[in-house]
Amino acid sequence: MTAVDRTGMIPSSPVVVGIAVAVALLALFVLARRLRGPSADARESKRAHDAAQERDPPVEIGETYEFGVTELTDHHSGEEVAVGKVEGFVLFTEDIPSGLEPGDVIRAKVLSFNEGRTSADATFVGRA
Repeated sequence: MTAVDRTGMIPSSPVVVGIAVAVALLALFVLARRLRGPSADARESKRAHDAAQERDPPVEIGETYEFGVTELTDHHSGEEVAVGKVEGFVLFTEDIPSGLEPGDVIRAKVLSFNEGRTSADATFVGRA
């Protein structure tokens, strides 16, 4: 059972008070961040994504395009693909040769659009 002093209050040490203040400040900080909304970067990313969904793709299926590789990544198929952009539109290029690196310029043929037509899959044609 907790002891009560003559004032009717539960005595507490400075450590307990400090912890209580820290918890209260943390709760206020989290609440303020939620009320403020997403960061400027998150808002810009959403705006760019929404704009990309509204415009027609700048590439056509069956056509070949030249672009710089921005990164190499693992595709959902399990193979490594080269990622690059044509007029801001993302192409995921498969069947890439070994030794390909970010910064290399390649040619790729567009095979299909991905859901939402905000990116496309392509196949490697050659180095530019």
